[in-house]
Amino acid sequence: MPVTIAEFFRSGGNTMYLILIIQCFGLAVILERFFFLYYRYNINAPKLFQQIRLSLTKGDFKSAIGICDDTPLPAILKAGLERFRSRKEEVVSAMEDVALEVTPKIQKRTPYLAVAANIATLLGLLGTIFGLIIAFRAIHGAAPGEKALELARGISIAMYTTAYGLITAIPCLLFQAILQTKANRLLDEIDEYSVKTAHLLESLNRSGKEPS
Repeated sequence: MPVTIAEFFRSGGNTMYLILIIQCFGLAVILERFFFLYYRYNINAPKLFQQIRLSLTKGDFKSAIGICDDTPLPAILKAGLERFRSRKEEVVSAMEDVALEVTPKIQKRTPYLAVAANIATLLGLLGTIFGLIIAFRAIHGAAPGEKALELARGISIAMYTTAYGLITAIPCLLFQAILQTKANRLLDEIDEYSVKTAHLLESLNRSGKEPS
């Protein structure tokens, strides 16, 4: 297998190594985003809200705040809980301020995958053009003994770079769609449970629930 890979790169020319750099970059972004979106930031939002509501209905505000950690959704809800005796507008404003800080953490770097896919495709096209130039030169200017060899080399560069560019670009686009969908779902949960928390705190304030 290593010999096949070496031959693959040798046949594609120097452009293959540029595409390899883009491929490594895309893989690093994919792994990093999967870790954060599917592990670090992946909170069971309904369960978290139920725990907060249970603590709040018991008047145990400290416990409700203690449930929240520094991940995006809990951090936003915590900001609202810390304003539990303020007006609803102030509670919402506090959560929005934190949301402005943590939302970029969910969205960052994922768009780079689309950029990587475009660059890989264009590098593959560039390699194709280089290969065709070599092939046409072989047809028009190479010595008879070298013509077939140069023609085969040009066609190899053209085909291999095109293939490798697409091999890199397609997974980048696929994982960008998957990661963006997950990021959007997390953002939707932030919007939903921020509103629910604000309404819950407002109802507790109206009922005169005392914190403990």
